[in-house]
Amino acid sequence: MSVIPFGTRYVLPPEWEWREQLKNKLQSTLSSWGYAALQTPALELHDPEHPQSDKAFRLIDRDGSVLSLRSEYTAAISRLLKTDLLAHDYPIRLQSAGQVWLRGLFSELGRLREFTQVDAELIGISSPAADAELLELARDALEAVGVRFRLEVADRSFVQAILQPTGLEDAALEELSEIIERKAQPELASKLGGYGVSGTLKAEILQLTDLYGGPWVLDIAQKMAHSSAAQDALERLRQTVALTGRTDFLFDLGMARRLAYYTGMTFRAYTPDFGQPLLGGGRYDTGLPGAGFAIGLERVMSALGAPPKLPTASVLAMGFAAAKHARGLGHRVVVAHSQNPLEMLEYAHKNALEWVAVGEQLLSLEHFAEHITKTGKKL
Repeated sequence: MSVIPFGTRYVLPPEWEWREQLKNKLQSTLSSWGYAALQTPALELHDPEHPQSDKAFRLIDRDGSVLSLRSEYTAAISRLLKTDLLAHDYPIRLQSAGQVWLRGLFSELGRLREFTQVDAELIGISSPAADAELLELARDALEAVGVRFRLEVADRSFVQAILQPTGLEDAALEELSEIIERKAQPELASKLGGYGVSGTLKAEILQLTDLYGGPWVLDIAQKMAHSSAAQDALERLRQTVALTGRTDFLFDLGMARRLAYYTGMTFRAYTPDFGQPLLGGGRYDTGLPGAGFAIGLERVMSALGAPPKLPTASVLAMGFAAAKHARGLGHRVVVAHSQNPLEMLEYAHKNALEWVAVGEQLLSLEHFAEHITKTGKKL
């Protein structure tokens, strides 16, 4: 019988320390790019219009109001910027890191219902240069933690422009976008037929599921870009990628992203032999323009494999003064829990401790044994 809720887990040493080291590396990288750190409340007022509303944990407060556990950072930061709590000029660069929770198991950042997210937002500007900055920042952050990856980029507005001539309602368009995202071409063909979409338009929509690969994908897409909206999306994507000076991007023009608030460029990072994205983000120019991304820390850890060997305590201190002196020398120290030196010598052997601190001396276990013999088992 489980003693913790389904979809949660204990994080034990040394995994906890490894996770914190990775999180600190990511946050340090974001800071070096000028992204200021903040934290939003884990408890939020429930918003039925929130993009994750149907997957969020809900609670009833003592006054009867409905609360939610934080399910992502972007919407929370957008709410903050509508207040006068943060003095700033635009554009503003912000970062956050911490736990997020989802009742459903379909998050972009993990199959757990509680997981760790590192988030970056560039708000108050909409341009290819801003999008290019986020692509480069995402690359820099993942390189900082040593994970191998490929960045996939797209523009959600291109998919919307190709679907627009169908004349379908928003709910139907979202349904088709989700099927395109999954690249389920037979299902897409069936749905389009059911909606009465046929001919050249149907063929071009079906082709969206195959628009994946190198820069040549943009050339094929250009032939499908009959509207100015589709042409503008491709041109902005070309400009954004050109500003990075890189040619190793993968393009997935069927990437529709399930979070409906994305309006333009979207991107995500994959690593070989790992089926879930390590990072996902995009542009959301509804109201105040902005763009950002979030990194799933548990996914990064899974992609990296087993935790590396981390430093552990190496010194057993016979007293608090000895412990303070050894820590001052840079050692990790545990304090003896008994004044019996033979018992502590056995403890040091069992726990792979290398040194014993006696006063201001650091003795090897062999020398500590000799010390015990010489002093008649007394310190």
